Amino acid sequence: MIDLLPEADKDAEKAVYDALRAYNIDRFGPSGYKALQIALRDDDGKVVGGLMGETARGWLFIKLLFVPEEQRGKGLATRMLQMAEDEARARGCVGLQIDTMSPEALALYLRYGFTIAGRIEGLAGGHDLIWLTRRING
Repeated sequence: MIDLLPEADKDAEKAVYDALRAYNIDRFGPSGYKALQIALRDDDGKVVGGLMGETARGWLFIKLLFVPEEQRGKGLATRMLQMAEDEARARGCVGLQIDTMSPEALALYLRYGFTIAGRIEGLAGGHDLIWLTRRING
């Protein structure tokens, strides 16, 4: 039976994730998964932004990178990217991957040395989703 769920179901998501993870490990071997998180804090110590990702199979997959508007233009995103790259290199990674819909973020990533790996054009609102990669360690 196939069942369309009316809303998010964490138990169903976990069951599918666990099954796919077991399949991938059996087929491709252990991934070496490890979370990588960098917190950007305000003066009170509250997390207001940061970089969240994971290393696996020799790559750093950056899932989130956010700098609050009032903190932009201070080089914080570049510093977080460098910190993440340094840690990825220490973990033996050969590359970084990130995606964006933001033209400003795209410009930053291209300046940092990322190259466009793929694109979905014409999302709702007229935006594009762009995947970028950057090789490190050779």
